[in-house]
Amino acid sequence: TLTTRLLGLDVANASMYDGASSLAEALLMSVRITRRKKVAISRLIHPLYRQVVRTYFAPTEFEVVELPVLESGQTDMTGLQDLETFAGVAVQSPNYFGCIENLSALGEKIHSDNKTLFIVSFTEPLAYGILKNPGSLGADIACGEGQSLGVPSSFGGPGLGMFAAKKAYMRNMPGRLVGRTQDIEGKRGFVLTLSTREQHIRREKATSNICSNQGLCATAAAMYMATLGGTGIRKLAELNHDKAAYLQNELKTAGFEVPFDTPVFNEFVIKFPEGFEKTYANLLAKKIVPGLSLTPDYPEFPDYYLLCVTETMDKADMDLLVKEVTS
Repeated sequence: TLTTRLLGLDVANASMYDGASSLAEALLMSVRITRRKKVAISRLIHPLYRQVVRTYFAPTEFEVVELPVLESGQTDMTGLQDLETFAGVAVQSPNYFGCIENLSALGEKIHSDNKTLFIVSFTEPLAYGILKNPGSLGADIACGEGQSLGVPSSFGGPGLGMFAAKKAYMRNMPGRLVGRTQDIEGKRGFVLTLSTREQHIRREKATSNICSNQGLCATAAAMYMATLGGTGIRKLAELNHDKAAYLQNELKTAGFEVPFDTPVFNEFVIKFPEGFEKTYANLLAKKIVPGLSLTPDYPEFPDYYLLCVTETMDKADMDLLVKEVTS
């Protein structure tokens, strides 16, 4: 219930492994529903998510098409003319560059073909504390990573895959669905309502072979969301956004280029001067991480770095970063 409210959709499963597997399963779900053999994913979806999608699809007959990047830092949909051949189209918002996609316009274009599914991925669910949720903007499926919802990070993990969809597609969803019922004494209880896994039904009828969900992480995330409530999630999201806006503005004032003018949530891209690698190495030695280079995954964007600010970062830390990169 908490997940469906946050993402604006009808039904959510009991969780997936992580955000990447959630996206791959969503694309496979679109293939099952439409019986089409081609899907499209934005290049602005997290590179590791796209890699997992390619791994899932490699042994199949299905084709994965990647959508290019606009100068605004958003997804370019202009080349997607033959929508009637696509099972689903996936974008991420906020995307890997931190830019907020125009989900309403994207959904309208994708739904110009009434069978193609609109899939919205995410790496930061807190963004929907202040942004309109995917369901309200036309998404058929919303999926992504829920680690930031109270799940402690440990060497990058553990992950928590969040997955929600419209009720019409419920029986094609992967994983487990839990529903509320009453026992023989009339007391409220929760039971496994639907689980179309190959361990539970005939393999050829299964929608997924996922054999476990991140139960402990999902429980922690549910407690986190319930504790914060709608008001708390909104305030936390505002804190993330405002702190990121402060650092972005300070770096811009210091003379660094902000290459994309599209609104962001808590991540943004800065273009540092050529040769910044030496400064980067010096800062790492001081235990300061001045962003993540985009060049390995996006060679067309040299010297572009992705920075992130969360509620854990205070003003002194941000001011120190600005001082160090300008010295």
